[in-house]
Amino acid sequence: MVLHDFPVDARGVLSIGGCRAPDLAETHGTPLLVIDEGRFRQNCRAYRESLREVYPRSQPIFASKAMCVLATCRLAYDEGLHVDVASGGEIYTARRGGVPGAVLHFHGNNKTEDELRLALAEGVGRIIVDNLYELELLDRLTREMQAQPAILLRITPGIEPHTHKAIQTGGVDSKFGFGLPDGAAMQAVRTALEIPGIELRGFHCHIGSQIFDPEPFALAARSMVQFMAEVRLELNLTFPELNLGGGLGIRYLPEDAPPSIPTFVRGLAGALRQTLEAHDLPEPLLYVEPGRSIVGDAGVTLYTVGAIKAIPGVRTYASVDGGMFENPRPALYGARYTAAVADRAADPVDRAVTIAGRCCESGDVLIWEAALPPIRPGDRLAVFSTGAYTYSMASNYNRFPRPAVVLAGEGRARVVVERETYDDLIRKDRPLT
Repeated sequence: MVLHDFPVDARGVLSIGGCRAPDLAETHGTPLLVIDEGRFRQNCRAYRESLREVYPRSQPIFASKAMCVLATCRLAYDEGLHVDVASGGEIYTARRGGVPGAVLHFHGNNKTEDELRLALAEGVGRIIVDNLYELELLDRLTREMQAQPAILLRITPGIEPHTHKAIQTGGVDSKFGFGLPDGAAMQAVRTALEIPGIELRGFHCHIGSQIFDPEPFALAARSMVQFMAEVRLELNLTFPELNLGGGLGIRYLPEDAPPSIPTFVRGLAGALRQTLEAHDLPEPLLYVEPGRSIVGDAGVTLYTVGAIKAIPGVRTYASVDGGMFENPRPALYGARYTAAVADRAADPVDRAVTIAGRCCESGDVLIWEAALPPIRPGDRLAVFSTGAYTYSMASNYNRFPRPAVVLAGEGRARVVVERETYDDLIRKDRPLT
C-alpha cells in the first residue's frame, strides 16, 4: 500500500525515505519536517533529463524560496541545477551551502543596495532586474565596484493563470517586472543598453504558482518570443537567454492531477520552439525555475495529537503541536492538505476530523476536514506535500520554536536544521536595565 506515493507496510506503518515515520517522530520530536532525499533528487533529475531530451540548450534552476536551507540548496546544485535566490539571506544561505556564486540567479522586486553589493561581491551569475530604480542602483554600483554583472529583465506578460490570487505574478496588475502592454518592457531594454556596467543577456517572466493547466505556460512562452521579435525589429538586437520561470503545481489532495514534470517540459519546449520558428529567431538558452515541484511532494510533516474536542452535531477538533507558526499556508490562502495516522495508515477511514494548530487564532486550522480513522491523544499524524513554503515561511508567533528538519534517504535520517530552543527565541532580545 502507498499513500501519496509513500510506502505503508503490512502493519500500517508509514515510511519516508526508508525510515519509519513513528520512529522519526520518536527520535527527533514533533513537529518535524521530513524531506525524502530520494524524491527530491528524483524531481531534480526529471527536470534536468527532460529538458536535455527535448531542448538541449537549457538549464533548470531550483527556486530556493520554496525551501531555502543549506541542505536543499546543496542537493539541487549537486543534481546539476542552478539556484534561484530572492534576498541577501538566500544568497548567503546558498553560498554557505557550497553553491558557487556563478550559478545563482538573484530575484526580487525591491532589492536593497546592500543586497546588490553582496550579489556583485559574490559574483552572482544573473541578476534579474525588476524595475528602473534597480537599473539606476546597478549603474552606480557597477561603476563604484568595477563590476559587470549579467542581467535579465523581468517582463510581466499580462497572463493570469487559474490559481490563488496571492500567487499570481504575471498579470497586468502586479508588483513584479516591466509590463508588456504599457510599453515599459521596451523602455527597460533601451535603458539597460545605455548602462555600460551591465550586460543584458535576455528576459525573464514568471506567471504564478501551483498551476496545473499547461496552456498559460505556453501563452507565456509565445508572449515572450513575440516580445523578443519586437526587440529585434526595433533595435536590431537578439539576446541569447530566456527564463520562463516556474509554477508547476503538485498534488496536495487525492483528486489533484498535475501534469508530470516530463509532460510539462515537453509542452513548454514545444510551444517555445514553434513560436521561435514562426518568428525566425534563434533558440535561446532556456531557463526554468521549479521550486514547489521539486521539494513540495518530497516533504511530510509529522505531528503529535494532543487535545481532542468533540462538538456534537458540528465537528471534532484534534489539536496538534504545530500550526500556522510552522505552516502558514492554510491561514494565508486556504491551502488544503491530506493526512494520515503514521502507524495506522491502513486503518479504515470513518470520519472527518478538523486538525487544529496551537496558536492563539481561531483561524489556525491546518486541515478542516481530514479523512482519518478514530484518532486519540498521542497519535503521530503525517501531513503530506509540506516540503514547499512551510519551513521557509515559518515564524515564531506565540514564541513557538521552529521545528527541526531531517533529510531521510535509504533508511538513514540526518538532521539538516536543528529544532529551535527557547534560548534561540530570545537570543536577539535585550532586557531592560
